[in-house]
Amino acid sequence: MYAVFREAAYPAGKAIHETAEFREFQEIHARRPGYVGTLVADVGGGRHLTVTLWRTAEDMNAAREALGPVVERTLNQLMVEPSELLGTGKVVASDLFKLTNSSSAA
Repeated sequence: MYAVFREAAYPAGKAIHETAEFREFQEIHARRPGYVGTLVADVGGGRHLTVTLWRTAEDMNAAREALGPVVERTLNQLMVEPSELLGTGKVVASDLFKLTNSSSAA
């Protein structure tokens, strides 16, 4: 599994995850081959940190190229500055799925 780490800045106090543009992007994003899931954290002041998980490096790289126009049309118009790619890499440890599976059983 591979991860993409990104930081984006939106207007402070705006519930970006509730916008039509964000929902549209997420729907298209989730349909990409190899997509595992995304975590988005609002860390305050309009800053959001995102981790997107992909099955393979090829899936991750293909998505980055294919989604550029979608990001331009949806998310970029909402941002107060361009997003920053913090890094990408192979996931070497995770208990995320263990947590997700155990919480859904409760």
